[in-house]
Amino acid sequence: MDFTPSLKAQDYLERLRSFLGTHIAPAAEQVRQQNCSLNHGRDWTSWQPVPLVETLKAKARERGLWNLFLPDPNMGAGLSTLEYAPLAELMGGYEFAAEVFNCNAPDTGNMEVLYHFGTEWQKETWLRPLLDGAIRSVFCMTEPGVASSDATNMRATIDEDGDSLVLNGRKWWTTGIGHPNARFAIFMGLSDPDAPPHSRHSMVIVPLDTPGVRILRMLPVHGEYDAPYGHGEVTFENVRVPKSHLILGRGMGFQIAQGRLGPGRIHHCMRAIGAAESALKLSIERGLSRQAFGKRLLDLGGNQERLARARMAIDQARLLTLYAAWKIDTAGVRHAMSEISSIKVVAPNVLQQVVDMAIQLHGGAGVSDDTPLAGLHAMARSLRLADGPDEVHCAMVARTELRKYSALRQNQESSHGTS
Repeated sequence: MDFTPSLKAQDYLERLRSFLGTHIAPAAEQVRQQNCSLNHGRDWTSWQPVPLVETLKAKARERGLWNLFLPDPNMGAGLSTLEYAPLAELMGGYEFAAEVFNCNAPDTGNMEVLYHFGTEWQKETWLRPLLDGAIRSVFCMTEPGVASSDATNMRATIDEDGDSLVLNGRKWWTTGIGHPNARFAIFMGLSDPDAPPHSRHSMVIVPLDTPGVRILRMLPVHGEYDAPYGHGEVTFENVRVPKSHLILGRGMGFQIAQGRLGPGRIHHCMRAIGAAESALKLSIERGLSRQAFGKRLLDLGGNQERLARARMAIDQARLLTLYAAWKIDTAGVRHAMSEISSIKVVAPNVLQQVVDMAIQLHGGAGVSDDTPLAGLHAMARSLRLADGPDEVHCAMVARTELRKYSALRQNQESSHGTS
């Protein structure tokens, strides 16, 4: 296995790094200020796209730095999961960067769903505008009324009625539903209660202006509403859409979800590693520039050892994530589930630890909006729940290890019996 970027990936890395240095880094503070002035409070109906982000998106697209995550060279960059991973890390260094390159969640996951599983009509109607960055989308899965850590608990329903599908239920933590350009949701619900557990659910495309779709509120994370994206609670009451909006077929929801979440978790984790690198850089700059009790902050209280351990943890997380990406590319998502679960635990925890160290070095500034650290901490803590909590992923890794152990024991017993 070789994690050296291909020539094609290296070209994209160099161009992306140049764009970040020339356009993104100098704009970071202005983007933050524009967003704060335009979008504040819980009234998402008045939220607006950040003008500077829209300007940067146009520049990125002009330079061919657009839809970099998509493996199709006609629609995206044509990169493998492993090739795209370092690009995701670079984007993770700035909270808004992924959107600039049309590589932000949940749109990337929804584009992958439509690309891999959508009909030609679904692709033309919904995928094409997403690829163009003309609209945004959301993914409705988590429900407030059940323990969503077990996705088979979902109780929102999808019923057939003639040529229509009728949807009912309540979803929350629907990321991006507050964005003024959000146009449709992919809704996952119970379509066949009597089928085996992982064949009971389906996915349906739902335009957000369909009668019966009602956004109740945006949910704050650590007191912030993450404008202009938001994380919404939304109800579906007798929402009626044509059967042509069903993705892949009835009962295929979990099969689609596994295809969606595998590469998406690589993206999340590499962005988290990029964010950890950013937090580490801020820690070093702060520790070298400030003095207390006659010494630099980095020379006090074991801070250099903390710095060293942060460096080691970030590098370990990166290697593990690249290995998971490599395994997805070579063996497929189904055979990389343990590695995907491992990184989903490791990367957000590393980010949380590094950001916590950075906050401590920054003192009061670290928990204010004067630095990105408070937002990064909220991101890290949320990632330990999103796409499955740590405990679920640890259980997956444990089951895989126990199966390996059981198979080894059986082989040993079999060989002993033969001899």
